[in-house]
Amino acid sequence: MKKESRNKARLKKHLKIRQKINGTSSKPRLSIYKSHQNFYAQLIDDSKGITLASASTVNDKNYSGNIEAAKKLGHTFGKKIKELKIKEIVFDRSGYIYHGKVKSFAEAIREEGVKF
Repeated sequence: MKKESRNKARLKKHLKIRQKINGTSSKPRLSIYKSHQNFYAQLIDDSKGITLASASTVNDKNYSGNIEAAKKLGHTFGKKIKELKIKEIVFDRSGYIYHGKVKSFAEAIREEGVKF
């Protein structure tokens, strides 16, 4: 028997999670994606089907895929969320384990005063 790849297993988890969580205009969904080289985040209003804000490490030349850079991105994205006057969000970890980069990113947003 061949074992399923990690990414396919993550996508299955993500589909299960997405059936249960939904973002509204008052409480949008924060969705993340991490590749081998970069980290991406989007604030999505699912009721209207629009992206309210986004951030990534694509233009950050100092990013080397480490936890500190994800934390720095979390602080800047938390400030963007506060500028939109959003106090509470739904966190969609997209099937990733709440550990490492994902955890530091989420905690940095919480430090900026945004509630999950």
